[in-house]
Amino acid sequence: MQQIFYVLCYLSFLLILGVFIKSKVKVFQELFIPASVIGGFIGLILGPEVLGRIFSFSLPVTWLKEMVLLPGILIVPVVAAVPLGLEFKGSNGKGVVRDVGIMGGILFVVTFLQEIIGYFVNFVCTKFFNIDLYKSFGVELNAGFSGGHGTAGMIGRTLHEMNMDYWALAQGIATTTATFGLIGGILLGIFLINRACRKGETSLLKKPSDIPMELKRGYYTDITKQASIGRETMLSSSIDVLAFHVAIIFSVCGVSYIILALIKKYKVPVLSSFSVWAFAMVIMILVWKAIKKLGLEWCVDTKVKSKITSMLTEFAVVSAVATLPLKAVFSYFVPIMAMMILGFIATWWCIKYFSYRYYKGNYAFERAVAMLGTCLGVFLTGLLLLRICDPEFSTPVLGDYSLGFSLTALMGPILMVSCISLSIAYGPLVPVFLNLGLIVIFLGIIILLDKKGRTA
Repeated sequence: MQQIFYVLCYLSFLLILGVFIKSKVKVFQELFIPASVIGGFIGLILGPEVLGRIFSFSLPVTWLKEMVLLPGILIVPVVAAVPLGLEFKGSNGKGVVRDVGIMGGILFVVTFLQEIIGYFVNFVCTKFFNIDLYKSFGVELNAGFSGGHGTAGMIGRTLHEMNMDYWALAQGIATTTATFGLIGGILLGIFLINRACRKGETSLLKKPSDIPMELKRGYYTDITKQASIGRETMLSSSIDVLAFHVAIIFSVCGVSYIILALIKKYKVPVLSSFSVWAFAMVIMILVWKAIKKLGLEWCVDTKVKSKITSMLTEFAVVSAVATLPLKAVFSYFVPIMAMMILGFIATWWCIKYFSYRYYKGNYAFERAVAMLGTCLGVFLTGLLLLRICDPEFSTPVLGDYSLGFSLTALMGPILMVSCISLSIAYGPLVPVFLNLGLIVIFLGIIILLDKKGRTA
């Protein structure tokens, strides 16, 4: 147990070091690289993969064993917390409207497209180029691009629970695609914003150079500009509000572990192959419904919840990057680069096409760049790019984008695990055909939503 504490202390040091380096090095500010990624790379350099090969000094082996498992552990409460406080109703009380539904549909189509590219690269490399790839190779593109560094831990955990010996490699490759996706998404997004601004395609932004310095540095020195982390739904005379939210999330995780253990003990078909976070998400949906049924939704604040999951994600990211298996990842250099290049091209093409088709005259570019950031980095990357275009969030894009993303946040992880199971059992082409079918279905949904929205 002490080893976990030592590891968290070490990762905390890397995070602080990342914050310090970001605040001093301009290139990291211009690229909007998070402190957790910077700290993770410092940890990678200090670890056995880099300096450990040159000098006799290295981190304790027990630390490394805990660190490589940490992303898979921390992703459970992160994913479990997604349904907590989730609302799909807008201010008009009519639920998911056309704009939200279509944005969610586009995000789904991009998710399916990334899955197709990843598994198709697997098929081509193994069938025609005799490159020896493990069966589930390909899921890392969508996991890294649309999921981010935290989802890399989910991939590792899922494969680890399936007793696949390459789980650490898959986690490392997903971390690699997440890193390239994050940096590439920001670079591509800023390039597109500058170009669109010059062409007059942006609705609000007139000077692309006027990006606030605080956004680049990652903090406000002016106390009056520093936002609150949320409502204090509980008073300390009873329980600290952070402890209360953590207790809900971790309790659900605990119940999920118990249920999974019982399912595996009695060897329940199909359910035995599910990962613990899948059960956690389902249980949290039921818990949140019960909370609302009892009229206790006032005690849950989504901002507080988000800060807790963000904190866990920061530690998951820094540990995932710090334990990247460089040698093993480099052995897959060609297929990784192939799927990432195709992924970048297909992601932007798909988003641009649908955004300008269904949102012409309705902040099409702002919607496109927000979705691009999310589909290559994380939700906050899309939020960052949107904030550059819409500094005051005065357009309806943020609300539509947030609700649309919530739909994919619920279903995306389940799709990834389904594709992993199918690829291991039947090969890479089955996930390709599955996602092609899903694209057809969701294109039909988008067209239907568009028609209903126009006639309403």
